[in-house]
Amino acid sequence: MSKLKSHLQIAINSINYFVNDEKLDENEINYLLGLAMADYVIDNDEKRVLNSILTKALACKGISPSTARHISQVKEKYSL
Repeated sequence: MSKLKSHLQIAINSINYFVNDEKLDENEINYLLGLAMADYVIDNDEKRVLNSILTKALACKGISPSTARHISQVKEKYSL
């Protein structure tokens, strides 16, 4: 069986995180980013998926200000 493409791994992991408490924290964001950076490059599919996830995370009620800042920094740094 072939390994899942990284953007699919990112999407699946994010679903688990959102189901858990309906939002992402900084550690979860860093884990997803790590999946994308495993090959030292964030490709267009990974960017598309990460952008969608982070945009959804920003819209969640109860997101902490530090997590919102972290998301903004990640989006800016990686042009998401």
